[in-house]
This record gives sequence, C-alpha cells and structure tokens, in this order.
Amino acid sequence: MSSLPESVVITDDTMREGLQIESAGIPVSEKLRLLDALGETGAKVISIGSFAHPKWTPQMACIDEIAERFVPKPGVRYTAAVFNRKGFERAEKWHPKIDLRSGGIGTHVEMCDSFARRNYNRTQAEQIAAMDGTIARARADGLEHGAVALGNPFGSNFEGPFSLEQRLDLLALMIDRWHEAGFPVVRCALLEAMGWNLPHQVRETLQAIRDRWPEITDFHCHFHNCRGATIASYYEALQLGVREFDTCIGGMGGCPYCGNGRAAGHVPTEDFVDLCEEMGIATGYRLDKLIEAAAIAEEVVGHPLWGHVSKAGPRPRGETLYPIDLPFVETLEEAAHFRRGPSVIAHQLSPWKRGDALTR
Repeated sequence: MSSLPESVVITDDTMREGLQIESAGIPVSEKLRLLDALGETGAKVISIGSFAHPKWTPQMACIDEIAERFVPKPGVRYTAAVFNRKGFERAEKWHPKIDLRSGGIGTHVEMCDSFARRNYNRTQAEQIAAMDGTIARARADGLEHGAVALGNPFGSNFEGPFSLEQRLDLLALMIDRWHEAGFPVVRCALLEAMGWNLPHQVRETLQAIRDRWPEITDFHCHFHNCRGATIASYYEALQLGVREFDTCIGGMGGCPYCGNGRAAGHVPTEDFVDLCEEMGIATGYRLDKLIEAAAIAEEVVGHPLWGHVSKAGPRPRGETLYPIDLPFVETLEEAAHFRRGPSVIAHQLSPWKRGDALTR
C-alpha cells in the first residue's frame, strides 16, 4: 500500500557528487561561496566533498582547505565521503565540524565487480571479506543495529542488468553476516552510479526487501540520472514511504569510472524539493534559496546546469502570478524574470494594446 512520508531528509551532494566531475581548477574561494549558499537553503545535511586521493579525484585535492575554512550554518550537519581508513582519519580530524559518526557504520558491497575494481580499487570478493572488520568496528563502537548498502543494484555498463534475485542474494549475504554477529539490520541503502534505475524495479526491490526483512525500516536512495528516469524512481520510493534521498543542485553529478561522466547527472535538488513540497511532504528547504544557489552554481562551474525549477521558477501563486500582459518570453535568460524582475524582458515584444481582448 502506498504511504507517503510526512517529511524527508534530502542530502545535498553538490559539493561532493557535483564538483567531483567538474573542473579541478575551480578556486577554493568559489567552492566556499557555493557551500555558503547551500547552507542558506534549509538543508539539514550537506556533504562538503570527499577525502579521496587527489591523484584519482583532483577536484577534491583542496578538501582539507575547504574543511578548515568553511563556516558552518546553524542546524546543518556537515558530512563528507570517505572510501578507506585513511580518508576516515583525515575527515575525523575535523570532527565535530564534519560529522561522520552520526551516519553509523554499515557494510557496502557492489553488485558489479568491474565497478568495484574501477571505483574502489577492490574486488567484490574483497569488499565481502572486509565485512567482518566493519561489523567488529560496529561492536567496538557499541552500536546496536547494522546497516547494509548495495552498490549499482539494477545494472552495470560493464556487466549488463542484474535481476531481483541477484539483488536479494547479495543483500542476504550481508544481512546474514550481521545476524550471525547478533545485530539486527534496520537500514538499507541503494547506491547507483550508472543510472540503470527504473521505477518498477525500484518498487519491486523495496517491496521484496520489506517482505523478506521487515526489521529494515530505514531506506536511503542515491540514484544517478543518466537516462532521465531517476525522479520517477524517487517518486516510487516516496510512495513506499522512503525518507532519505541524495540530490545535487542543478542536476550536477557524475562518476569518472562509470563511463558516463557528467552525463550521469543527478536529480536536481530544487526539482525534487518542489515535487515533495507540492505533494505535502516537508523537506525543510526554501525553494527560493535553492534557486539562488543553483544560479551561483552555474557561475562557479562556468556552464548551464540541468535543473528545471531553477529555470522556470516555482509555480506562481497569489502575488507572484505573472501579469496577463507579460511580454513575450523566449530565452532562459528571459525566463528568469520570476527572480530577476521585468528588466530582463523589457526589450521583448508586447503586442497587446489597451482595448484588446487580453486587457479588457
């Protein structure tokens, strides 16, 4: 049965997922300007980047300087991506300014062995072998629950599609390992870099996980938008009560290891917030601030982004309704009249004269 959540937690991943596929030459000052704007949007969780090796992710070579210089906004939990123990230790140096601890500890295994090798420099078998160490760390930290993350669950550009049975088998391998150690598993993340998600697959997967492991109550979705289906997949997840999602301003995002580059994209934060709020799901975000942040993001990266609400504006109501004699609007620059004012369309044709049917 469909059951929309009352609220959702949308982690803005622009600074990590978005900037990791953009130019490595963007100045730190510009990245800080964007991070500051994101902090004004009402976001509850913001990733500041990743503590990755600069040889492989040169866009993140400045992450320690970002961590030192940014000024946290009240009410925002700032986090970061780490991929190994060394990255974790680098990030931990900035605790509590950067908070990795609240995210808990979980096991993560890729469905795609090829992607595991390309992205993490580890085989799928090595990820599986590492689970015991992760579970031991959870015990040492006094945790009471386990968590699992399944990477690229729906398909791979290198290995083709994966079946529901394959997804459940790998999840069972992880969950059984937690159970054997005496931990119930309450959280499941589906993490996808290659954009194979489709709404019906998301629905059948979430339903199958809930049916088989009813102890899992918390779900997290991180799906790339390579083929334009992800906001529909997120909608299906919402219908099943999922409350945690990742997005990026303007649809930025990509992975250099998946074969799609910037074409991988992400769901634009402003578009998903608009969808949720119009459906009565609280996000905590301010759409006007998100739109301004998207404009700043375009300046920072130096090219147009792919969001829709940031281009067309929120649905006008009341005092924000467009005047009936609005001049012609054709370009994206002119469409920004909703936030930049009438000056951007002052040069346009306005053929309606007093006494016409439009003005009577």
